[in-house]
Amino acid sequence: MNDLTQPHDRLFKALVSHPETAGALLREYLPEEISSLLAPTPPQFVEGSFVDEELRGYLSDRLFVATTLSGKPLHVYVLIEHKSYLDQKVGWQVVRGIFTFLDQKAREHNDWALLPAVVPMIFYHGEQEWHVPKEFITLVDADQALHPWLMNTRFVTANLGKVEDARIARHARLRVGLLALKYGTRDPKAQREALEAIVSALVEAPELLVPIVIYLLTTFPDLDREAVRGIVIRVCPREETEMMSQFAREIVEQNKQVWRKEGRQEGAAAILLRLLKQRFGPQLPGWVDERVRTADAATIELWGDRILTAQSLEEVFRA
Repeated sequence: MNDLTQPHDRLFKALVSHPETAGALLREYLPEEISSLLAPTPPQFVEGSFVDEELRGYLSDRLFVATTLSGKPLHVYVLIEHKSYLDQKVGWQVVRGIFTFLDQKAREHNDWALLPAVVPMIFYHGEQEWHVPKEFITLVDADQALHPWLMNTRFVTANLGKVEDARIARHARLRVGLLALKYGTRDPKAQREALEAIVSALVEAPELLVPIVIYLLTTFPDLDREAVRGIVIRVCPREETEMMSQFAREIVEQNKQVWRKEGRQEGAAAILLRLLKQRFGPQLPGWVDERVRTADAATIELWGDRILTAQSLEEVFRA
């Protein structure tokens, strides 16, 4: 997976890279019988991914290590489902991820006596109805009488689609991030209706302005340049010019890297057309579409660079 194509994963990583926000996530979404055992110290992020490479286009994971009140380490393995629908086999991916981590720890410490404790959590922010098994045993074809003798684990599950916006999180940074993720996979109408709640939450956590707006630009198709400018003015009015320039640079650079790796002219053309609509409005002249779709990848990249400073479409496409 090229993580530049995964806006959901980028935003989630930006959220939980802050230990206090990661701690809020665990305390607010773990069952009370687990969260009540956690010491006040924030959890630490464990580097690495334990999801199979071919699955990283729609699954990502984060592993945290917290400390219990008794002083023992407690790992929480969070698997995030980014599709608009939930794969019923996601429980198997959680178990595989945990075993990969435990196998790694066992290899690193050949003299181990006890393995680390790991709590599995499935985090889903898709649109469709969610019916995920809460135990691994439900994925095993076996007679009921055999269940006590078979390997099993319970999953902590978090489904943002079922959480009311007003109750999605108490922590300010976590609240705006989860609101954005909740609507990042919804239809444009639902996104438009939720935008005010997201921006209001962002006012309480202005330090997340850049990652949140970048996420909205890549997942909310109706969000145009003027709407972004309005968000910036409301959240950080003194930094409007710098913020607008930074958003443009980051969006263009991310997409340039995508089309370089993809190497497909049609993919690059589609991205450039979307950027042009965000910059100059949704109704582009017919000649723009024709020129973009018949240009080679190098020319498209050149035009992408010009979006940053051009004041008109003609200036983007100048010879």
